[in-house]
Amino acid sequence: MVNSYLSAFDDEARALYREIILYLSEIGYNPYKQKSSITFKHDQHNKQMAKMGTTIKKGKPPAPWFSLRFSACREYSQRIEDIISALIVKVTATNRYRLARCMTGECNYCGGEPGTHVYTHVYPDGTVKTSCGAYAMEIPGLTAGDVPEIKRLIAEEHGYLMEHEAGAS
Repeated sequence: MVNSYLSAFDDEARALYREIILYLSEIGYNPYKQKSSITFKHDQHNKQMAKMGTTIKKGKPPAPWFSLRFSACREYSQRIEDIISALIVKVTATNRYRLARCMTGECNYCGGEPGTHVYTHVYPDGTVKTSCGAYAMEIPGLTAGDVPEIKRLIAEEHGYLMEHEAGAS
């Protein structure tokens, strides 16, 4: 399934995605077909860590996309911070169901204290908005330069999920 997915891309994209897939596999995340995408979950907690798929537009080659769950992480690059900020602005304006309802006690889907597993953005006026951390967030325009940070975020989120969802210490 993974090789079939990767076969649609050029050598550079194939190598990039293969490296991430191998890392996910090394720490126990298995690929599952989900409609037209591949989702990676761990047997011990069954939470989605990553998701990838292909965008197909008429007259253009297939383009890969990648989403990652990293809501328990608090240190990341400006690029990742900008992605979080853009998502929260969009969610606040259009998709209220993706707001972090756990912060007001309306949801208990994720393990751990609510503030430890949500995406957070602080507006210039000091207003804090949060988005549900149960969702993988798309990382647009993934490059080889992103891979070390992606792996670090995966490792951090994995540790959190193993502790709070799988009960491992």
